[in-house]
Formats: sequence, C-alpha cells, structure tokens
Amino acid sequence: MSTVEYGVRYLDGVRLNRCLCASIEWLISAQDELNKINVFPVPDGDTGTNLALTVDAIGVRIQQIDTRHVGELLIKAADAALDGARGNSGAIIAQFFQGLADSCQDKQRLHPKDLVKAFQAGAEYARSAIAKPQPGTILTLIDEVADDLAEYYRQNPDRDFVPLLEYALERAEVALANTQQQLEVLRRAGVVDAGAKGFLLLLEGIGNFLARGSLRAVPVPRADPGAVATLDGFETLEGDIEHRYCTECLIHGEQIDQRKLRERLSAIGSSLIVAGTPRKTKIHVHVDEPAMVFDIAGNYGELTGRKADDMRQQAHAVSAVNKRFAVITDSAADLPDFAMEEYDIHTVPLCVHFGNRRFLDKIELTADQFFQRLHDDPEPARTSQPTPGDYRRMYDYLSSHFGHIFCISLSRQISGTWQAAASAAERAQRPDAITVIDSQTAAVGQGLIALHAAECIAAGMDREEIVASIEAVRDRTRTFGLIDDLRYAVKGGRVSPVVHLLSRALRIHPILQASGDGRIVVRGFVFGGRGVMNRFVRYVTRRLDADTRYILGIAHAQNAAGAKQVHDRLLAANPNIKSSYITELGAAVGTHSGPGAIVAAVQDYTSAREAAVSAAATRTS
Repeated sequence: MSTVEYGVRYLDGVRLNRCLCASIEWLISAQDELNKINVFPVPDGDTGTNLALTVDAIGVRIQQIDTRHVGELLIKAADAALDGARGNSGAIIAQFFQGLADSCQDKQRLHPKDLVKAFQAGAEYARSAIAKPQPGTILTLIDEVADDLAEYYRQNPDRDFVPLLEYALERAEVALANTQQQLEVLRRAGVVDAGAKGFLLLLEGIGNFLARGSLRAVPVPRADPGAVATLDGFETLEGDIEHRYCTECLIHGEQIDQRKLRERLSAIGSSLIVAGTPRKTKIHVHVDEPAMVFDIAGNYGELTGRKADDMRQQAHAVSAVNKRFAVITDSAADLPDFAMEEYDIHTVPLCVHFGNRRFLDKIELTADQFFQRLHDDPEPARTSQPTPGDYRRMYDYLSSHFGHIFCISLSRQISGTWQAAASAAERAQRPDAITVIDSQTAAVGQGLIALHAAECIAAGMDREEIVASIEAVRDRTRTFGLIDDLRYAVKGGRVSPVVHLLSRALRIHPILQASGDGRIVVRGFVFGGRGVMNRFVRYVTRRLDADTRYILGIAHAQNAAGAKQVHDRLLAANPNIKSSYITELGAAVGTHSGPGAIVAAVQDYTSAREAAVSAAATRTS
C-alpha cells in the first residue's frame, strides 16, 4: 500500500538505508546536467561528477550494512562520505553527513523531531568547515532548509516524514532559485548553483521515495530529463580561476588540530574546506602548488586520496567549441606544455615513490625536482600506476561534456596502467563512450601517439576512423633511449648488476628500444666518450627510411644541451623530418634511466585523414 495513507512515523536503519540508496541514485542520474551548470566557485564543469562520486561512496558502503540502528548506519555513511568526498560540494556533503551522524549516533530510530535536530547539526557542521562562506551556494541552501524545517516542525509537531520532506523541498526550491541572484557569476551565466541543486536532488530523491516508493525494497529511480535544466553555450569564465589546481587529500592521525591546519592552508589558497574529525580530516583547497598542501597536511598524519585537478584545463575543455571527442593519456607520455594546451590533452598522473614518500608525477614534482631527488635520495625510486578510481573520475567528468573519450595508455607490458584504465572504463557511467588504446610504448613515443589522436579529432574524423588511425600510426612509431648511467635501472631491479659492471668496464652505453609487443628492451650499444651523441644519432638514422616523412620528439633527463645536440643533428641528417619538439623526460622512464638520459621517438608523418584511409584499405584488403 501507499506510504501516504499510513504515513511514515519513524525511520529505522533499514528504512533509512533504502531512502538513502534511492536518493543517491536520483542524484547520480543527474550528474551530467549538474556538470553543465557548474560555474562556481570555478567554471570547471565537474560538480556533478564530484557529487556523484561522493554519494556513490556512501551507497557502496551502506549497501553492505544490515542494521536497524540509525546511528550505526549514519556513522558508516559519514565515514564513507569523507573517504569518497570529491570537490567543494562533495566535501560539504561529507561534513553535513558528519553532523547527521554525531546528532543521531545513539538513535535506534529516527523520528521527525530527530530529523529536524540532525539537519540543524548537519548545517552547523557544514558551515564550520568553510573558511570563507559565500551566500548563494550549497551552504546557503542547507542553512535555509534547516531553519525552515525547525520552524515548520515547531508549528506542526504532529506531522510525519512525508509532509516534512515535502515542505523541505518547497523551501529548497525557493532557496535554490535565489542563488542566481545572490552570486553575480550565476546571474551572468543564467544558472543556479550546481552544488545547491545537487543537495536539492538528494532531498528530492528521499521525498519521492517516501511518498511513492516502498520501504520494503530499494527502487531504481527513473532519470527525470527535466530534473536539472540543461544549459549549453553559457559563457565560461576561465579568467575567474584564482588558483590553478583543485587539491584534495585525507589525513589519518590522532587529534588533528583542524584550526591550525585551516590557518596554514588559508595562507596559500582559496575555496578552503577542512572537514571530518580529529582522527580523519578531509582537505579541499585551490592552490597553484599542490605540493605545499601535501607538505603541510603531512605534518598532521598519514595522507591518502591525494589528487590535484588542473582547473584551467578543465575550464578550457568545458568551453571547447568541438565537444565530440576528448583525449586522455597518463603522465608517462612526454609532451611539451604547448601541445597539451593547444590540443586539450588530459593527463592522469602516475605516482612516484621514494621510500614512504609519495608524489603525484608532474604535479608535485617537476622533472628537475624528480631527478634531483633521484640523485640525492638513498631510497630507490619506483612508480605506480593511477588507480581505477582516478581514471573513472576523469572518464565520468569528460563524458558529461564530450561524446567519446580516447585513452592512450602506457604499454601494458611494462605497467599496470592500461589495466587500471580499462577496468575503470568498464565501470564508468558511460562505458560505451570510452576507447582505451595501449600505446605499446612510453615517454615521447606515447606522447606522439596521444598527439596524433588529438590531431585526428581536430581533423574532424569520426570515431572508427580515429581508432583505425591511432592503431595504424602506433605501428609506425619507434622509441629509442640512450642511457648514461645504468645504476638507477639496477636499483630499480630492471637491469642486472653484471650488465652495469660490463657497461662501465667497456665504456659502452646501452640503447633501449620499444619492441613491437610493447616491451622496452636493450637493442644495441654505442661507445661512450665525447662522440656518444653523434653515435646515438647515427644509430637512430640507420633505422629510418630516407623516403619517409617523420615527426620527431626528444625528451631529456636534465640534459638539455645533449637533447638539443641530438635534435639538431637528427634534423640535419634527416631532411624528411617535418616537425619536432624537445621536452623533459618524465618519471615513468626516468626512474630507470636516471639523469643524463636522452629519449628520441620518430613517427611516420602522415596526415590524420591519410592514415585513416590507409588503415581502412589495409583492413578491407
């Protein structure tokens, strides 16, 4: 029977679990539209994805719980929200749940008066997490609904949950509409606050479920196309981004002093949120140097869940004219900054480890900082692939703005990165909108393949043509590495100490090359001494076809002079090289090559359209 006839006088843990699951599904179904109206605090278009990931973490946790105790359920939900919190609004939601949990921790059942009190505690906790709250945000909506609920219950103490939630939704809709007038950036864009809208959807999901659902089963709500207004073509205000990186981490410690932590972080960034408990604290802050955040936070305990999203790149992607396709690669790909920016290539960072210290590749450590630490630190360096969660967050964000995503990964033969990217694609919101391609190489070779994918998109090719073109050009991309000192490869366990001793004794330098199956192997040697760069150039040139046009990429490990020498002499010896670039070598290869290494990659220069036609002809012949 309908719950409206009999009313809902209480919620125990099982009932509340079902309500929350329905609410979470309701919000997740609207994440794309929330992304489209996201212009505050920065126009990076990811609020829907961040909120969806935050509440999905709650859903995963509570679906594993079978308890009738409301307090126990909310404590688990709050802990999951803190672990999974993403973005500004996600951190506020996590803090709101912390307030609910603390208010209801001893409650076996939840009655309307308990909900009113819990809502007020949630609002207070959320407000306390914000360093500089502004009107017109999710926090405003939470505050106003908490106050309105308290007044409504004072006048109607006999009402059950259904009219209480209906009233909360009415007041939330009014508060949401007002956000457009409270923040100038929202008024100019003609939208309401995306975070506030997300919170309203959570209330709406619970209200709809209580009014029309069954407390005996968990529903799968229909996605309401009108739940969030679509908005295309609004002015994206890239210039409004005060700091570049949206930086987050979770601190695990004992008696974390959140006040001092907030003071120290306020001095280096904006949009600061410090949420959670003295034993587990979530940090969200916008800064230009994420490493400073992690250094400060590391003084208070062990860090997990580190991330740093480039908001300028995200804002640029949101405002892109061509929304058909996007390219993702990992930080093992070496590309110059101008190419990344011009073609809007997105990067998922690998992690670099020195003993117990962990860094996000190319975000926390520049190339120079990495190689200096590699030289000075007695602990051997190692790298680890991004987690599937890192990829899924990027997939869900980009798929809400682009029709299809091409992910070019580090060779699966030398890293688990491809597997992480592929498994995340299977669990993404739109798995059919993601194509993961193994580059079968690394460093500048991988960079050239990612660049080719972006050029195919710019050429207006369709999805099948792009895949065919990438696969065709992958077979015509060759990567060579000249190693100056094998001791780093020995420290990392990649090369036998005997080989290192022989190379030193004979004064020879090994040349690494990407094999056809994606392995990086020693394919030759050149004698050292003053002419080593010339000998490396001759080695590469002998493997090129005089009648083929090429693109050249050079990466170096603190050896800019050597890189320029190799670059200039390869161009002089091979007039068919039509374009080239020099960049710094990243940690994925640099961990094993050490300082001084030079990596050169050559790729057949064929226009994107020609490559696609050639690949199609080969497949049909």
